[in-house]
Amino acid sequence: MSILITEYEETANNVARLKQYDEETLTTPIKKGKWSIREIVGHIYYWDRFHLIKMLPNMTHGADLPPFPDHDQHNEEALEFLQDKSAKEIMDMFIEKRKEFIEEITTIDKGSKFTIGGSKRQFTTDSFLKIFIKHDKHHIKQIEGFLEDLG
Repeated sequence: MSILITEYEETANNVARLKQYDEETLTTPIKKGKWSIREIVGHIYYWDRFHLIKMLPNMTHGADLPPFPDHDQHNEEALEFLQDKSAKEIMDMFIEKRKEFIEEITTIDKGSKFTIGGSKRQFTTDSFLKIFIKHDKHHIKQIEGFLEDLG
């Protein structure tokens, strides 16, 4: 397993550790006007879900993958999609979806180069993963900061 896959998998491990917190902590906004841990994990889950449906099945050499959705609209859809779920249900869904994502991406030829949304920039599965590892780390850092502030 590559280092990138291991890094991507680490987010699921971090989320699993969050299950020790109570629902109130998990649903409290991390800062005024910001999401809660529940919403952040739901947001990451919804991106994995999008990638499994729209991106990974098309990652073949020379393919042009669909463009990324409008981020604000995508985030609104994520919150709506998950509105009836508890924080811990969302965490379980995320962990399962991340495992599925990793299983799927590891079957794709690492030499395949593709573009996204008609751009000229070429991606590989590794360069694609790097984008979302950075995204995950940003959110995990936010969560950890919030939990440290709680004491």
